Amino acid sequence: MCGIVGYIGHKQAFPILISGLKRLEYRGYDSSGISILNGDIKTFKRKGKVSDLEDFVKGKDIEGCIGIGHTRWATHGEPNDVNAHPHTSMNGYFTLIHNGIIENYSSLKKKLEQRSYTFKSETDTEVLVNLIEYIYLKGNASAEMAVRLALQKVVGAYGLVIMCGDEKDKLIAARKGSPLVIGVGDDEYYIASDATPIVQYTKSVIYLNDDDVAVIQRGELSLKTIRNDKQTPVIHQINIEIGEIEKNGFDHFMLKEIYEQPRSILDTFRGRISLERTAIHLGGLFEVMPQLIQAKRIVIIGCGTSWHAGMVGEYLLEEFARIPVEVEYASEFRYRNPVIYKDDVVIAISQSGETADTLAAIKQAKDAGALVLGICNVVGSSIPRETHAGVYTHAGPEIGVASTKAFTAQVTVLTMMAISLGMARGFVTPEHGKQLIAELSAIPEKIEKVLANNEKYKQIAGLFRFATNFLYLGRGYLFPVALEGALKLKEISYIHAEGYPAAEMKHGPIALIDNKMPVVVIATRDQTYEKIVSNIQEVKARSGIVIAVVNEGDEVIGKMADFVLEVPLTDFAVAPLVTVVPLQLLSYHIAVLRGCNVDQPRNLAKSVTVE
Repeated sequence: MCGIVGYIGHKQAFPILISGLKRLEYRGYDSSGISILNGDIKTFKRKGKVSDLEDFVKGKDIEGCIGIGHTRWATHGEPNDVNAHPHTSMNGYFTLIHNGIIENYSSLKKKLEQRSYTFKSETDTEVLVNLIEYIYLKGNASAEMAVRLALQKVVGAYGLVIMCGDEKDKLIAARKGSPLVIGVGDDEYYIASDATPIVQYTKSVIYLNDDDVAVIQRGELSLKTIRNDKQTPVIHQINIEIGEIEKNGFDHFMLKEIYEQPRSILDTFRGRISLERTAIHLGGLFEVMPQLIQAKRIVIIGCGTSWHAGMVGEYLLEEFARIPVEVEYASEFRYRNPVIYKDDVVIAISQSGETADTLAAIKQAKDAGALVLGICNVVGSSIPRETHAGVYTHAGPEIGVASTKAFTAQVTVLTMMAISLGMARGFVTPEHGKQLIAELSAIPEKIEKVLANNEKYKQIAGLFRFATNFLYLGRGYLFPVALEGALKLKEISYIHAEGYPAAEMKHGPIALIDNKMPVVVIATRDQTYEKIVSNIQEVKARSGIVIAVVNEGDEVIGKMADFVLEVPLTDFAVAPLVTVVPLQLLSYHIAVLRGCNVDQPRNLAKSVTVE
């Protein structure tokens, strides 16, 4: 969950590194640091934002064409200047940046202490850099060999970039379980945790695989495994444009990404649905479609917002494909010895494609013999490479830590999968399929209508900026939307919020309701409409404050609720795509009015690449 950037070439490294860290700050913002190799290695690091580091280095010697940079999300050791990366070995031979966790750092540290090594920080990373130095000095090894031998002793996950003071024209990068991408330029190379810092310089990249070690010099790159097996680098072309990772006039990335949802949903189904032929074509699933059609059970795994998308997928797949579905937290799935059969289909959902728990769950499902599919937003990330097949969401880069457009893109893919499987299995008629496809294709325009009411959401947000608790209620397809709405609010505004199925309110949460409790009810028209009207009456009878998301022109709930957020009428199957948008905007405006850092909420990072 840290951000890594490196450069070796003919340009000054510092401007490239500092720009890269700013683009990667969504991955970690507890502290940051930079090391420049120019004769010797100069390191500058600071607790706080990248801007604090930038202020700190003003007037200092930052000349040099080789360098590494890091922005940290703390795991081992509190955020401070000492624990910030880069870390340098005791005798100064190696400087290293690290994303991941070294699980056996404690035992390694004790062995190094027995050999007279001392430590300045509380981090596992300092243990690793000293282990590399110890092997380097004891075995008279090259820097590359010392890195490879050290990594054979390590248990855990890592994305690393390493500099050696003795080998001054070289960077060494290694990866296991934590992403690294190398950008290929003209006699120069860029290294980063993801492609966002690289796109302004090159579109040619190499994705490192687990156990890869890259030795990078000006104009030359060699790739091996930690066991010294030579690998052939494969260069991919990325299609991210620089404008996609800029705010483009919006105050925050989160707001920009909320407004991008009409386009991101359109891009996700563009070329995949056909109204004329009443068809859905998901090319990434073509070869596995026979297994999908015959599936006896589908298990969906994900974390956070991706888990909520999977919950919507459960309703969709069971409704239209008539296949039993279970939705699992990846973090629980991987540890509870789940029962997986060879004819099961496991669908892993992740925006980044690097979520550590989800990757571990994928491996477990594959080992059990299941067909494993991926739904992912980042081309070239680990999940698409580890799964048997899958579908990209085409949401574009999502920089805001609180996921918005990734959620609706994931739900769009799951909707297409459910309709396609339903038609293939004979549970959705061609006429019904055509109707559903038409409803899906109309979603971008309907979200545009929701976004046009942004000022109203802002006004309502102003009334609840000092609230301490929120309750979110929904039924059926809208229950996962209630969960997602509550998550968005707590993530970025730090207001406690919980989502419940509306019928469960009577089984406990109703005790919380009083005249200070805002209750957000997602209450668009479907087969449970009359039931949710009753739930609202129960809230009002206890003086609760009701904020209702309803269809345009709703006069029943419109008269009962204290505040109404209208959305266009949609088929119940695609209602989550429309109803979640007002909740995103409400959360955004409440957080802004509370003075919260919307794009970088405290204690959170965008991509959870460690346990």
